[in-house]
Amino acid sequence: MAFNIGSGLEGKSVVVTGGSGGIGREVCLAFAAAGSRVAVVDLDQGKVDAVAAEMEAGPHLPIACDLKPIAHHKTLIEKVVTVFGGIDVLVCTAAVLIRRPSVFDVSEADWDLQHDVNLKASFFLNQAVARVMKDQGRGGRIINFTSQGWQSGGFGGSVAYAATKGGVVSMTRGLARSLAKDKITVNAVSPGAADTAMMRSGMDQAALDAQVAQIPLGYMAAPSELAGTVLFLASDHAGYITGATINVSGGWLMY
Repeated sequence: MAFNIGSGLEGKSVVVTGGSGGIGREVCLAFAAAGSRVAVVDLDQGKVDAVAAEMEAGPHLPIACDLKPIAHHKTLIEKVVTVFGGIDVLVCTAAVLIRRPSVFDVSEADWDLQHDVNLKASFFLNQAVARVMKDQGRGGRIINFTSQGWQSGGFGGSVAYAATKGGVVSMTRGLARSLAKDKITVNAVSPGAADTAMMRSGMDQAALDAQVAQIPLGYMAAPSELAGTVLFLASDHAGYITGATINVSGGWLMY
């Protein structure tokens, strides 16, 4: 085994949801640099096309897809399998965050949207891709995204979002146990404050500064600083890691 972070990823078929977002884009670029073929999945065709155009090697596959309707997952997977011949890695970065002034301002619609995208869609896409991986008979890697909020519980109006991310951790552990016999590992990445449009949404500068002040390393992570952890979990180096939640929060969360 070659000791580089992308060991074993050359030629692998990778699906990245939220692929045109701040973190998702960097994950796509990192896999492409490691020699993987990447399906860039997000809502807007123009945006996924733009990410695919930036990527090295290839061929890559930009796909516009709304993951909330579970029926869309079948079409998405069939398209990837047809073009790439299979799926080796799934990375779920797609998420929605709705911040409200207080817990009393969270509506049923806020709750439903965040759970539909962050938890429900992730579970059923994990399930569908795992079925493909099992049938292929060569194992696979699934990497989900949670948040430091899974352990802190979030703050005020972000409680519903934190609840979805706690669900992602529990889901990841359960799937890891269920799929281990098929040589499919399932892990989660837990960012703290990553400098993305989502992180900055619904916050004024004073509130943002207050959160950054809680981070021992003293700054928000660049989205690219999350990509290396994802590549490691998908690489040959992480073959014996499953059910783990990897803390990448600059020390904001410690456990």
